[in-house]
Formats: sequence, structure tokens, C-alpha cells
Amino acid sequence: MLQTYNPFPSISSLTGLMEENKDGSFDIYFGPTAPKGKENNWIQTVPEKGWFPIIRLYGPLEPWFDKTWKPGDFEIVE
Repeated sequence: MLQTYNPFPSISSLTGLMEENKDGSFDIYFGPTAPKGKENNWIQTVPEKGWFPIIRLYGPLEPWFDKTWKPGDFEIVE
């Protein structure tokens, strides 16, 4: 069976589908399969293929410009 994948996968906090953390942040999961219960916060990757994240901000606030805020580092989740 041929599996298909989206060559440009993305998710958006603007859709209202992503699960938001209590502090207003979002956890995003990358991998070939979604962690159970986290499907709305998951971006599919293809095994044995490279990938890179791109973050698009709309209307960033002052902490972005004065460099007091930055996205969190990637963490491995088992």
C-alpha cells in the first residue's frame, strides 16, 4: 500500500484545533506518527528524510524585537 504525506505540513494556533497549555503556550510534536492524544499538535515527518522548522509570527510584540523572548528549544519526547 502506498502511503502519502503532505510535503509541506503545517499547523496553526489560529484554527482553534491545537491544544493550548495553561500558560497560553503550545507544544508542537514532530515525528512519523502522532503521540496519542496530541494529533492536533503534531506535524508529520518522513523517516530517513531531513526537515526543518519555520516559524511565522503575525504582529509580534516588543519582546520579540528586543530579544527577551525566543521560541523554546526542541526536546525529545519518549
